[in-house]
Amino acid sequence: MADAMGRDQEAVAKFVESFAAQLVEAGMQRMSARVFAALLSSDEGVMTSSELGEQLKISPAAVSGAVRYLSQVHMVSREREPGSRRERYRVRGDQWYEALTNREAIIRRWEGALREGVSSLGADTPAGRRMAETLAFFEFIEGEVAEMMERWRTHRQKLFGD
Repeated sequence: MADAMGRDQEAVAKFVESFAAQLVEAGMQRMSARVFAALLSSDEGVMTSSELGEQLKISPAAVSGAVRYLSQVHMVSREREPGSRRERYRVRGDQWYEALTNREAIIRRWEGALREGVSSLGADTPAGRRMAETLAFFEFIEGEVAEMMERWRTHRQKLFGD
């Protein structure tokens, strides 16, 4: 059966489940992965809870839990339907950028904790050296991600404009 754009709905459903499986393999929760894949594959990038539930054949509670997680990690946003109390969930083209950018704040918090650990354990102890190496890794990653994100902004502008 084809949708309004002439796509095979069964093929789209297979893609959603296949991509969700890849996200699960990478560590995402199963229901969150399915909801994210469904949103990402929708033309509008916006769906209501009932639309997600109907497409994925899952309960409103499952949608709610998945969206809560996806919102926390900045992969979807919630918005109200104009003139309604119903919420819609939106995925944008730059969701990966947003998710990685928000991870930088977490990395900085980890760095602070690791610095405290090095100080508490002693830099010359085996545990302190291990902690210092972990800290150095995160400091390196933070710098690399910041540079990479700047290159991405430039590259994205060339590919897609504003």
